[in-house]
Amino acid sequence: MTGGQDASRAQPGGRQVIAGQQADLAQAGVPQARVGEVGAELKDASATRAEVCIVACAEAWRGDGEIAASPMGLIPTAGARLARATFEPDLLLSDGEARFVTGTWALGQPPPGPVEGWIPFRSIFDLAWHGSRHVMMSPAQIDRYGNANISAIGDYARPTRQLLGVRGAPGNTVNHPTSYWVPRHAPRVFVPRVDMVCGVGYDRAAIAGTVARAFLDLRRVVTNLAVLDFGGPDHGMRLVSVHPGVTVDDVVASTGFELAIDGEIPETRRPTTAELTLIREVIDPSGLCERELPG
Repeated sequence: MTGGQDASRAQPGGRQVIAGQQADLAQAGVPQARVGEVGAELKDASATRAEVCIVACAEAWRGDGEIAASPMGLIPTAGARLARATFEPDLLLSDGEARFVTGTWALGQPPPGPVEGWIPFRSIFDLAWHGSRHVMMSPAQIDRYGNANISAIGDYARPTRQLLGVRGAPGNTVNHPTSYWVPRHAPRVFVPRVDMVCGVGYDRAAIAGTVARAFLDLRRVVTNLAVLDFGGPDHGMRLVSVHPGVTVDDVVASTGFELAIDGEIPETRRPTTAELTLIREVIDPSGLCERELPG
């Protein structure tokens, strides 16, 4: 498994940008001397809520290095591609089938390549069990300790709504880093108790024992209103930042349980000029991410 190191070159500031991305970024007008240092540029106040969410999702992968990023949803996918094009060049991104590919490409379009690795379905389990993956899932319900439901709404014996099923959520959460994306922050999503535990939270892992909690690493929850983590008491959900135009009261009113709130809550960072150019000209030129948010 390679992270593209052989195909990369140094940028000012000690950053690395995969060489296969250079043409895409240059064509979009992103200054090459700044691609790896976009955080140092002025933030762009014209960014939409969806674009702020893309950056917030990208930040979930900051510091991950050479692991597989597995985003689910348009905005998380755009975030993963933005992260690799800027501050996390060693992230591994798949074509959605069985290959790791280089480059930065548009949502809804095939990647230009080249292929840098073979990742058939059976190998995903090896990545998961090794901890070499960071998934961003989208729960139908999530509680204060990070238990997530993607299976069914209502009583388990007679659910009122059938969803995806448990899928890989238990294995994801107890084996490697997991984050969540919620496009509509509301009390029916952020619930006191999920109807079914699919993704394992901190309280359930503690009950299950050492094996379940040893590698449990719930990183971030990004929503259309805010960014949250599990830094509260007993790993309870904590408010990290609110998006521009959103208040702490808005988030509290949209959450079905008490959040940990430590002092003054900052605003989620806006995209830099270079990041916004990447989003609008390379990653999401059709504006697909705008459709993922309510209203």
